[in-house]
Amino acid sequence: MFRIALTSSRRIAQPLLRRAFTTSVVSHQDFVSKSLHTLSEDEQMMQDAVSRFARDIVQPHVSAMDESETMEPSVIRGLFDAGLMGVETSVDLGGAGASFTSAILVVEELAKIDPSVSVLCDVHNTLVNTVFRTYASPELQQQYLPRLSTDALGCFCLSEPTAGSDAFALQTRATADGSDYIINGAKMWITNSNEADVFLVFATIDPSLGYKGITCFVVDRNTPGLTVAKKEKKLGIRASSTCQVSFDDVRVPKSSVVGEVGKGYKIAIEILNEGRIGIAAQMLGLAQGVFDHVMPYLFQRKQFGTKIGDFQAMQHQYAQIATEIEAARLLTYNAARMKEEGKPFAKEAAMAKLYASQVAERASSKAVEWMGGVGFTRDMPVEKYYRDCKIGAIYEGTSNIQLQTIAKILAKQYQE
Repeated sequence: MFRIALTSSRRIAQPLLRRAFTTSVVSHQDFVSKSLHTLSEDEQMMQDAVSRFARDIVQPHVSAMDESETMEPSVIRGLFDAGLMGVETSVDLGGAGASFTSAILVVEELAKIDPSVSVLCDVHNTLVNTVFRTYASPELQQQYLPRLSTDALGCFCLSEPTAGSDAFALQTRATADGSDYIINGAKMWITNSNEADVFLVFATIDPSLGYKGITCFVVDRNTPGLTVAKKEKKLGIRASSTCQVSFDDVRVPKSSVVGEVGKGYKIAIEILNEGRIGIAAQMLGLAQGVFDHVMPYLFQRKQFGTKIGDFQAMQHQYAQIATEIEAARLLTYNAARMKEEGKPFAKEAAMAKLYASQVAERASSKAVEWMGGVGFTRDMPVEKYYRDCKIGAIYEGTSNIQLQTIAKILAKQYQE
């Protein structure tokens, strides 16, 4: 009976398959499905090169940078010299001309060694450079992208004391004055601002217009009236500078507007979706980095005559964390590929950022526990990962904002 039914179903299915698929230009023999771990030759070379850079150039400075809460200048110089500060920027403008996934791989590999260096590179590439490449006039691109690829660090000035998750409640004003704009206001929580040379500043030209008055400006560090003020003393990612930036009658030409007047909100929304994949990569790298640090210890340390990594209770714990890290990697890589393919990716970016930050917290917390007392000391690097991971649930949109974004997209999908 079963054999007959199966044969009958095959006879029915075959014509349907022929009708559905044989008119395709690309036959099924030509289509090769690839895993999300499959990288192009250039992407693989980039990943390998950054891994070596992180170990050889960054790692020797990690502890000292964390203790002093400053970024080692030679590390920043090294990032530029290695071509890691213009990953997607075209070769003719001084960049590497690589893929978005390449930029994500750079962020991930750096975060395995130091999440502070990783976020410096991430903000510069996925936010600042992308804004210039996507929205700036050809003149501004020619003026700034070669610098941003070779020696000028960028920062993204959106957040304010009253504008955090509600990013468009900003109060910084840009008032037209002849052929210029005059910017007044203050920003806070600005990553890279202590070392930055180029500032992307979001200000409103008219508060009565609401979000439609928000405009993006490019401002050079040496512009009179721009002051990098208080540097925050933070729980984690201490080497990454996070400062207040004030603008006191900062005069910039109207040609410094990035994109169109009143379209700054569009730039911010679209670019932060991309930036969330970058933070997902940072948290993914952090989780993998702390896991790589702690696992050898589990097979060196013995208790009751047995390696602690051989106890079943421990095996279940590290198997669970390894599985979660892999899931975070797949979410992150999938969001990156969707972005490259021009598909809607806001939901996937939010999912990747949300989940990767949660996994980073669990992995680093477990790593401290697995190492016991020594893991709680600053002699071992795992406690730094534990401090560094918490920011993943806060910046580039809190975890609650990610959940809200995901929920809105799902609600729209299922109500249509």
